[in-house]
Amino acid sequence: MTDRGVDRGAGRPASARRSRTSRERVVRDRVERRQQQRVRQRRRGAVLALLAVTLLLVGVDLTNGLRGGSASGEPTPTPSQAPSRQAAPPPAAGVPTPSLAPSAGESPAPATVVDQGAGTFTVAPGGTGVVGAGKLLTYRVEVENGTNQDTAAFAAAVDRILDDPRSWTATRQVAFQRISTGTPGVTIRLASPKTTDRLCYPLDTEGYTSCRVGNNVVINLARWLTAVPDFAGHLTEYRQYAVNHEVGHRLGHGHMACPAAGQLAPVMQQQTLGLKGCRMNPWPYVNGQLVTGPPVP
Repeated sequence: MTDRGVDRGAGRPASARRSRTSRERVVRDRVERRQQQRVRQRRRGAVLALLAVTLLLVGVDLTNGLRGGSASGEPTPTPSQAPSRQAAPPPAAGVPTPSLAPSAGESPAPATVVDQGAGTFTVAPGGTGVVGAGKLLTYRVEVENGTNQDTAAFAAAVDRILDDPRSWTATRQVAFQRISTGTPGVTIRLASPKTTDRLCYPLDTEGYTSCRVGNNVVINLARWLTAVPDFAGHLTEYRQYAVNHEVGHRLGHGHMACPAAGQLAPVMQQQTLGLKGCRMNPWPYVNGQLVTGPPVP
């Protein structure tokens, strides 16, 4: 995988380019089949849910008819009034709560998402001092050209996240430093959805998720600009989560599951795909405590 997104097909024999094109076509076809399967599953689930609600309401109506009406005098809810999801229980006593205050200098307003950028990248100039104590992991920040994103602004956001005392430096086993020359320990890229799919291969990001492959972290532009439904209204926190999660993979941490409903989600939980009853949490450490959950095989 090239560091700067150079066209690897240029200068190669036609047979090699055809081979790459065939492989990409296979990946796209597989992703499309998976998406279609998920759509069918969601539709089937919606039908079953509607049927269950209908049967429940019929049972309530029959019971009220036998009792001469509802004891509370409140009308029986219609399917459109029924709650779409069960509310999570209140937080358990003593559970640390992360700060949800937006970071200074980050605008929560989403911009237009460019689905396909140029495929080449601009390196953020300059660098930072060493933050944290422990084994040094240097990182380089790059932004895909043609995405209408400011390279320096993205680099500054990444710097703030990794420099935060709630990030991985809280372990006191790792330190970070951004560089713009030489060979970094990890390259953190902001890429359009289609470029993300290409860079994350063989992982299947489906134009939606971010990834870490080898020494490369790829942040999906669509997620960076719009977050996900469970982080609605908390774009800054989602950005913090995305960087901490993918860098966590580079540090050797695997996925975790939600420990219990109402608890904070571990940063290594795949919160992009749903909180599973947990509460959003963008940080590995909260109030000096590591937030953990059951490991995902």
